[in-house]
Amino acid sequence: MGIDMKAGGRRVGGHQRKEPKSNNIYLRLLVKLYRFLARRTESKVNKTILQRLFMSKVNRPPLSLSKLTKHMEGKEAEKIAVVVGAITDDVRLLDCPKLRVAALRFTHTARARIVNAGGECLTFDQLALLTPTGENAVLLRGTKAREAVKHFGAPGVPNSNAKPYVRHKGRKFEKGRGRRHSRGFKV
Repeated sequence: MGIDMKAGGRRVGGHQRKEPKSNNIYLRLLVKLYRFLARRTESKVNKTILQRLFMSKVNRPPLSLSKLTKHMEGKEAEKIAVVVGAITDDVRLLDCPKLRVAALRFTHTARARIVNAGGECLTFDQLALLTPTGENAVLLRGTKAREAVKHFGAPGVPNSNAKPYVRHKGRKFEKGRGRRHSRGFKV
């Protein structure tokens, strides 16, 4: 005799991605490279980079230049900051120090500021050639608690706490009231 289970079946936890869901060929090539490096070197850095390459975009949040400089303060010049995600510019940072950064993507202005300061922006294949074992690499990542996350989901739908993109919070701006179909109410 079997056991009764709720709809959805028995929860099997501890699932970890074995490959990225994205079909981006450049990402797939990086995964091939770091899968090889993780297997053939005793480096934990390469294993961590590989795991982060599998992650979804939400789990690869961007890191701003100001946060990057804060983390790299007091570190030796030959250290390379490694971010599996994007590096974005921060206008609040007045002068950018000389940095060596490896990331999946750089915004146009962030790249310009790093290069103008005498630093360099590396791709992950260049990083693999420079440090196959991940020596002198400082692994960093951005915070997931950011303003953009508050807007994820569908605002206005019952039981949703997603924040709408609204010009103002006044009476005239997207203040749909009442439990009716046109306002996304479902029984």
